[in-house]
Amino acid sequence: FHPHPSLSSLFAKENLASMSEEQLNHYDRLINEPSNDWDIYYWATEAKPTPAELDTDVMAMLREFAKNRNREQRLRQPDLEYLFEPPR
Repeated sequence: FHPHPSLSSLFAKENLASMSEEQLNHYDRLINEPSNDWDIYYWATEAKPTPAELDTDVMAMLREFAKNRNREQRLRQPDLEYLFEPPR
């Protein structure tokens, strides 16, 4: 189980509709350029510094989003049952 796809997909769900074309391009580059998906998770949670070329306003939004997600998860555990439900 990897935590990062849910972080970026939840971020996308909440933010893509309101993003400018430039921001969408930054997001697209961010999720497609790194060779390792974990990098995005580490950058978003500030476990590792974001490379300058990817440190855009969208990365800043993702970092803020990660902080808020972490706060929410401390208040209440996320629902994980859906991961184990058989497809209908």
